[in-house]
Amino acid sequence: MDRFEDMQAFTAVVETGSFTAAAERLNANKSAVSRRVAALEERLGAQLLKRTTRTVNLTATGRSFYERAARLLADLDEAESAVAQEHGELRGRLRIALPLSFGLMHMTAPINEFARLHPRVAFDLDLSDRFVDLVQEDIDVAVRIGRLTDSSLIARRLFSSRIIAAASPDYLEANGTPDTPQDLAEHRCLSYSNLADYSQWSWIDENAQQQPVEVHTALAANNGEMLSKLAANGQGVVMQPTFIAHKFIRDGALVQVLPNVNWPETTAYAVYPPTRHLSYRVRAFIDFLADYFKGTPYWDEDCANY
Repeated sequence: MDRFEDMQAFTAVVETGSFTAAAERLNANKSAVSRRVAALEERLGAQLLKRTTRTVNLTATGRSFYERAARLLADLDEAESAVAQEHGELRGRLRIALPLSFGLMHMTAPINEFARLHPRVAFDLDLSDRFVDLVQEDIDVAVRIGRLTDSSLIARRLFSSRIIAAASPDYLEANGTPDTPQDLAEHRCLSYSNLADYSQWSWIDENAQQQPVEVHTALAANNGEMLSKLAANGQGVVMQPTFIAHKFIRDGALVQVLPNVNWPETTAYAVYPPTRHLSYRVRAFIDFLADYFKGTPYWDEDCANY
């Protein structure tokens, strides 16, 4: 059996946590993955994995071997990428995780341009607002927006986006326009439920300190575009990043509320695991995104003009 394929099977089991998930990653049968790992252990004369009916865990020997095998496979991938780079082209697969609304609204153009420049790069996109484990799901790079809770990831800043409060003209006509952040407590508010305390909004005072406002959450959802659409239909006041709200503001479906209040910004990052060797194509894609989004985002310009 091929030694590299045996190592690929073993590292896939370790990184995904099961033979079934490893088989899905490798597009192989579970039995074939199991045979390869067994053949590797037999050839090495050592047990690498402790198997139970529910879990797969590394032995001490397995952990040491995994670290070396992962580096070896990464070096092989890097060597192939380096040869391709020397000939002026990138190739291989890029697995990218994207937030749902931001991906649909703003990532089509940069991915289309990168694909045009590098036609031998294949894309595998995961668009979701769920938490994605980059190692377990074999993701090369993810775009994450907001505070990074996983400190083990390596992050590169892409852009910052303003946050605004907005409501439909019909809602404001019927319910009045708030004059201060504290007035929001008297309004129907639409909150993003992926936040830990989504009924507490905050603004920045003249001393650059965040001040909380407890709001009445009439409706919560885990997707920002859905919240903006509901607000546009008169359901209440919504707080949104401008990369979502800008098109509703531009089209007149929403108007900014408390436009002179300084709301916190949110920052977007390209992140990848430190255990993953950064291939030429991943590095090139991250560099491309950083250049594409540099300067004032067009969505902030849209909101400033209306």
